[in-house]
Amino acid sequence: MSAEPIRIRPGEEGRLIVQIPYSPERVAKIKTVVGRRWHRQEKHWTVPRTDQTIGQVLALFPGEPVEIDLGLRPVKRAHCNRPTGAQVADPSVSENHPLLERVRSAARARHLSRHTEQTCSQWARRFMSFHGWRPVAEMGEPEIGQFLSSLATESHMSASTQNQALNALLFLYHEVLEKRIGLIQGVVRAKRPKRLPVVLTKEEVRRLLVCLSGTPWLMAMFLYGAGLRLMECCRLRVKDLDLSRNQIVVRGGKGDKDRYTPLPTAVKALLIQHLKAVRQQHEEDLRQGLGRVVLPHALERKYPNASREWGWQWVFPASSHYIDRDTGERRRHHLHESVMQKAIKEARLKAGIAKPASCHTLRHSFATHLLEDGYDIRTVQELLGHTDVRTTMIYTHVLNRGGRGVRSPADGLVDGLSPLQL
Repeated sequence: MSAEPIRIRPGEEGRLIVQIPYSPERVAKIKTVVGRRWHRQEKHWTVPRTDQTIGQVLALFPGEPVEIDLGLRPVKRAHCNRPTGAQVADPSVSENHPLLERVRSAARARHLSRHTEQTCSQWARRFMSFHGWRPVAEMGEPEIGQFLSSLATESHMSASTQNQALNALLFLYHEVLEKRIGLIQGVVRAKRPKRLPVVLTKEEVRRLLVCLSGTPWLMAMFLYGAGLRLMECCRLRVKDLDLSRNQIVVRGGKGDKDRYTPLPTAVKALLIQHLKAVRQQHEEDLRQGLGRVVLPHALERKYPNASREWGWQWVFPASSHYIDRDTGERRRHHLHESVMQKAIKEARLKAGIAKPASCHTLRHSFATHLLEDGYDIRTVQELLGHTDVRTTMIYTHVLNRGGRGVRSPADGLVDGLSPLQL
């Protein structure tokens, strides 16, 4: 990466000029800013000149050198009652802000998942950046309302994303600052659409699987054959597989719930070969003084040697090691979810499937095909790990619509017509 700084300076009225040294990563980040424009001849980007945009651009490039024009000051927007003297912090401060460390500590103390910890921290950072890095303790319901409204009106985010931001801010105020938040008025709510899940037919699933091989094929069979979520599949440990009973124990699934789900017998032989290769890799790590994996909660303190045991190893381990941020040890993580996501996308395109199928589509297809095969909805609910049966009911809508549940009146109209008349 180049050491050339990112430069931010005033542009035409209401715009900021952002010059970034080229790299695909930086371009992908700047494209997330709403209202950005690329000027081909000048070879720079422009973004709306608002306090939120300045803070967002700075937060996109933490740790990188940034030069801001001395005459540039945060601009007060007409709809946002923000102090004109609010200053934007240096990007290196945003990532290591003391309040963000408190958010992460509070999440860990409550045994929240690493993903939830990161989400709460990210929304807290965006909230502070939106308000020019004012002290959060001095803000309350009006500032939260302004931030949530901007997500719907300016960023055009979905209702679920807006609700996620609200929950993260409530965690920030209630659990970290211990400040109660009352009724938040004047929030522009994003409309929550009703969507049906994307479901593949059995033939489409077969075509997709034909275009996969190796570990991605094995993981795809777990997603479709056992109805696992992507992260549940990535986080499977050897001890969670019961080959004698052909079942999988999903530990700490969504909502921190355990459940049983069937192990597809079609993968059993290849799974045994895969586990042999993984065990050889683990034994080689042990010979090099490695072989540790992270354990949930406080098990590592209770059983210091358990992280080296075969049963706790990942079923789908990563190809390289990482440095644990807490212990400083070299450990092996599970396979990153993006590997499977890319494999499914490439297989979908290769198979010529027009539907926007993803890894989660295989889970949707698992549930739908079970209902098609006559299994009752309570059984499917238990296998999917849904708390409420109404969540599982979405798959009955998929079954009962279209050609399966209703015969089109056009079919009766054309039955007596010849091909020439058609």
